[in-house]
Amino acid sequence: MRREYKSSLNIINWTGIVESLLFAAGDEGLTMKQIAAVLELDEVEVSEIVQELMMELNSDPKRGITVVQLAGTYQLATKKENSIYLKKLVESPSTSTLSQAALETLAIIAYKQPITRAEIEDIRGVKTERPIQTLVGKVLIKEVGRAEGTGRAILYGTTKEFLDYFGLRSIEELPQLPEKVDEDSVQEEADLFFEKFQENLEL
Repeated sequence: MRREYKSSLNIINWTGIVESLLFAAGDEGLTMKQIAAVLELDEVEVSEIVQELMMELNSDPKRGITVVQLAGTYQLATKKENSIYLKKLVESPSTSTLSQAALETLAIIAYKQPITRAEIEDIRGVKTERPIQTLVGKVLIKEVGRAEGTGRAILYGTTKEFLDYFGLRSIEELPQLPEKVDEDSVQEEADLFFEKFQENLEL
């Protein structure tokens, strides 16, 4: 396989392929083993490709992203030197509001943390990758660990910025949810909760 990899260096854009894979994987990232399985190469070769991609991104000042290794996975991340502009984006009034999907996801994380993306999707019944990316980008949630078992899925929790946004000193100050309510009451409580989230974000 190594000979096949070396002979295809000038034919196949391996670094471009890995960059695409990491982009598609989002905040979940990919392990060396996962990348190797997709490329059908061994992990030594994949390591070389990842390192080459990292060097390409880091050495080009025109590129705004890099590759980072977190908890055994590789993922794309913005460069630290651009953080001041990312902060302005997050704090911009035009980007301060959250979609209904993001609000629902944030509420679930706030009350159920630490929680995985799969568990959030089980509760919401729909895919949650984009809302999670939005919330991470706004620094309202963050990775707080890894779940046990196969895959070691990322566990999400709220941040200090989340508490600041909603004027809370701790998670314990979140409004208590009713233990037993009918379906209509659940919807009403949810609507009020999401409206309150939106109001606080717009302040």
